[in-house]
Amino acid sequence: MAQKPSIPKGTRDFSPVEVAKRDYIFGTIKDVFQTFGFQAIETPSFENSSTLMGKYGEEGDRLIFKILNSGDYLKKADAELLVEKDSKKLIPQISEKALRYDLTVPFARYVVQHQNELELPFKRFQMQPVWRADRPQKGRFREFYQCDADVVGSKSLWQEIDFIQLYDSVFTKLGLAGTTIKLNNRKILSGIAEIIGAKDKLIDFTVALDKLDKIGVEGVAKEMLAKGISQSAIDKTTPLFSFEGSNTDKLNQLEAMLVDSEEGLQGVADLRFVVDTIETLGLETATLTLDVTLARGLNYYTGAIFEVAAPEGVKMGSIGGGGRYDDLTGIFGLKDLSGVGISFGLDRIYLVLEELNLFGEFEQPRPEVVFINFGNEEALYATKVIQKLRKEGVKTELYPDAAKMKKQMNYANKRKIPFVVIVGSKEIEANSYTIKNMQDGSQQECNYEELLQVVINS
Repeated sequence: MAQKPSIPKGTRDFSPVEVAKRDYIFGTIKDVFQTFGFQAIETPSFENSSTLMGKYGEEGDRLIFKILNSGDYLKKADAELLVEKDSKKLIPQISEKALRYDLTVPFARYVVQHQNELELPFKRFQMQPVWRADRPQKGRFREFYQCDADVVGSKSLWQEIDFIQLYDSVFTKLGLAGTTIKLNNRKILSGIAEIIGAKDKLIDFTVALDKLDKIGVEGVAKEMLAKGISQSAIDKTTPLFSFEGSNTDKLNQLEAMLVDSEEGLQGVADLRFVVDTIETLGLETATLTLDVTLARGLNYYTGAIFEVAAPEGVKMGSIGGGGRYDDLTGIFGLKDLSGVGISFGLDRIYLVLEELNLFGEFEQPRPEVVFINFGNEEALYATKVIQKLRKEGVKTELYPDAAKMKKQMNYANKRKIPFVVIVGSKEIEANSYTIKNMQDGSQQECNYEELLQVVINS
């Protein structure tokens, strides 16, 4: 007996209804991206390993799917490394390419390769799948879509304001009121690391802090200790976990805490400009909140960092995130090209909309008309008018087999197709069509123009 087929963990099949719902989200996000002036690009699903590795920190590198070289990939491998099973040293010898981990680093590579073709500032959006060798769980998959928007070539903080408004606009159009846009700045985190005497441990500090929601304060402290950050330094970070009040109150507390850090104070000034401006402009349905523990573990962020939380009561990780990177293209040789970008987690947004019943009555895509098939002569007659209907934008199909009438009618009923057209020898002789309304059971014989009007006006 053949083994039942399966798919890899962390991947999914999508039914026609699910695809239609996902397309609705894609379409909404794409419309807003274009309204805000972004242009679409696409990059390959896999990149050279050298493009990706070392750009996401140690933990990110571990989650990158490596692609084995084609052919006899072990032929050029060092025999001693094979015996020692030293995977870190062996992988570069047997794998030169990898599936993309996100869309940001490939975008940086794209900018460098096409720099002479781009008009700066360059605003791009990209909606493609990415892959991560993560442990699958609710809202976390190994293959998932990101919907990114980035601007490179501008250091203006008005870009950050634009992205906050963009987030608000998308979630408002999706009917997802009550999202929270969390905001912080890596300069502030760098300033905190400086005043607690852990400047040289900035990456370890931010990676541990980024796990606060998952492992709690004690877990974060434990991980910091393990990375060589002293207990006294950790104790100095305690005020971060109890910041309360309005965004302005938190900024004032940060300003006092970072009085001896020039970089930290610059981060506070940047945040104050963004917060005050958004407060003046207002948001439709989202709330902007300053989260001083927001770290975003990716190493390339240097300024503002964003993360979007689903409405209260929905148990889901972040449904969006991003930040500013002052020199991401520098890793590919193009220095001093600042950028900032955000991403939408389509798969998580889908789950949130499902949980909150925000899709409403989302009907399965289906044709408006199906023609009954009585045989080749009748099918040819039907197909000629089907061509004309399709040119008018009417979704039309011919039942492919000359099956029993009952079977064909059942097919129309199950797919909830509004109209069935019957063409037999009588209709062919009269150059007519018999159209049946599947909702009220009425039917009439008509010519093509009448048939078209019945379908269009239904």
